[in-house]
Amino acid sequence: MKKSNPLPPENELVARLTFALPQSLRTLTGPGDDCAVIRLAGAEKLQLFKTDAMVEGVHFTREMPAAAIGRKALARAVSDIASMGGTPCEALITLVLPPDVPMDWLEALYEGLSAAAQLWGVGLAGGETSSAPKNAPIVISVALTGEAMEAEVIRRSGARTGDVILVTGYLGNSFASGWHLAFEPRLQEARLLAEKFHPSAMMDLSDGLAKDLPRLAAASQAGWQLDLASQPLRSGATTQAALVDGEDYELLFTLPEEAWPALEPCWKEAFPAVCLTRIGRITDQGIHQPELSGGWDHFSRA
Repeated sequence: MKKSNPLPPENELVARLTFALPQSLRTLTGPGDDCAVIRLAGAEKLQLFKTDAMVEGVHFTREMPAAAIGRKALARAVSDIASMGGTPCEALITLVLPPDVPMDWLEALYEGLSAAAQLWGVGLAGGETSSAPKNAPIVISVALTGEAMEAEVIRRSGARTGDVILVTGYLGNSFASGWHLAFEPRLQEARLLAEKFHPSAMMDLSDGLAKDLPRLAAASQAGWQLDLASQPLRSGATTQAALVDGEDYELLFTLPEEAWPALEPCWKEAFPAVCLTRIGRITDQGIHQPELSGGWDHFSRA
């Protein structure tokens, strides 16, 4: 029997699977960004489209509060809509359930989903359910639409040499601290950035700075110079944890140097409880100071 090859690291896997996929003429941004960007005929705004899946044993356990798991499932997708300067709209929820899931657990899950949807202005428009074999993990998948004015859509690909690199909030220790269940998608913060400062590039931090900053730099055909000592650390986190833990769901973005003096006081006035930290600078392509490795990878062979 022919031996199958192991799955490659996630970035390579996605690139190989999505290479040369057919694209609609309406698709302005396809695979490789936080959301797809679609132009709908006659619509004033562009549509953002995101799907996100959570798997039991990877993103949550049944010992965690079911309502918090439901909240997290929607919050992850909302965070991606926010990172492109958008406003979330409608969601479809797909559940894959083994036979031993209690009904009261599912009802609590949907209580968390519903409360989060009301908080962030999302309509739960429907979805799908499917059975799974005994002992299979629960899977919760969220498909979410959003919208944004064309001039305010922020992609990963616009960073330029000399831009400053900034991050909201704190990094690291997201699981031990419970942050991964309780985080607030940076919707209002991203709207202020999109409307008044329009970052050159932006994404949400879900897989760790060591994984996500290289993704942003690659999309922008650029490099980076990172000041590790400047990373804003969550309580209990080390510098290394801030790089690789993941599930921070903060905004990572770049901005021309000349825009930073105006943004800093504006941010402090608008969001006094959310820190904003300058952590580095975008450089020419091929310059990586320091070299970064690690972060969350679903298919890492390490």
